[in-house]
Amino acid sequence: MQKLVDGIHKFQREAFSQDQKLFETLAEGQNPLALFITCSDSRIDPNRLTQTKPGELFIQRTAGNIVPPYGSVFAGEAATIEYAVAALKIRDIIICGHSHCGAMAGLLDRDSVEKMPAVKAYLQHAEATRRIVEENYEHLTDPTKRLTLTVEENVLVQLESLKTHPSVAAAVGRGDLKLHGWVYKFETGEVFGFNPDKNAFLPIEEISPQVSVPDRTLPQI
Repeated sequence: MQKLVDGIHKFQREAFSQDQKLFETLAEGQNPLALFITCSDSRIDPNRLTQTKPGELFIQRTAGNIVPPYGSVFAGEAATIEYAVAALKIRDIIICGHSHCGAMAGLLDRDSVEKMPAVKAYLQHAEATRRIVEENYEHLTDPTKRLTLTVEENVLVQLESLKTHPSVAAAVGRGDLKLHGWVYKFETGEVFGFNPDKNAFLPIEEISPQVSVPDRTLPQI
């Protein structure tokens, strides 16, 4: 805890004073560039990853970057998405999974979350991910590759779930909103984006920023 308190003191002495004008303008409102939906994992820092400043990202974090389908749970996830699209007029939504995701590992090994009923229940919103991996990739037995595939599939499953939210569906239909699927490999700093033309996740520098994600499934490995 002391490290956090010391960090606040350092922020006030150094970072805040250096960017005081920026922080003062934030009191006038926000106009973020995108809604960034990612995992709660402590190893991910969305602002550092994207090199964005306060006010530039609207961030939603959930276990496994899960987006419950609209109507299944009226909680923070649905409210955050609706506010971002309807009030803030967000033009892009990114769902970003990551390597070594504990939530996805729990999805593959349900016994490991048996004593965590809230986690187990929340992972039901990724049941389609589990079924896709279990039924379509039986031949993929390497645990590392299987987890990586699960992370990728889950990003795409959650994008489909995102489309069930009325504000999102309407904005996408008008052409005012684009959806993007990313996977961040934190141990190398690499980010991969889904390319629907190639039907695969590719290095982000090879992905057009204007590409949105259609319905699809990953090819066989």
